[in-house]
Amino acid sequence: MTPTTQRDLVAEYFAGFRTSDHPRILATLTDDVEWVIHGHRTTRGRAEFDGEIENPAFTGSPELDVQRVYEDGPVVVTTGEGRGVSVEQGSFRFAFNDLFTFRDGLIARVDSYVVPLP
Repeated sequence: MTPTTQRDLVAEYFAGFRTSDHPRILATLTDDVEWVIHGHRTTRGRAEFDGEIENPAFTGSPELDVQRVYEDGPVVVTTGEGRGVSVEQGSFRFAFNDLFTFRDGLIARVDSYVVPLP
């Protein structure tokens, strides 16, 4: 059996978000995970993170196209573009950059940068 790599875990994380699969996403995280969505909010721990997976301000699951992945030691950086649906504004596009920091084989911190696209 091949061990799971950090890149594999990040791919699993994104696959979970594409289908709003909470258990799939949460299985990639440490218990004390921190998610910093810069300019928006910070969640701490799995329970808060779980609440942000399907934020009530949005409907459905996001479309996420990971375009680049870079790994250096305990850090994996991804860039890409996505689409979502806001309850108030409707459909929107965005670019994203997520920086994943690992500890003991799981994601311990996610730094997310999201930029709206026309």
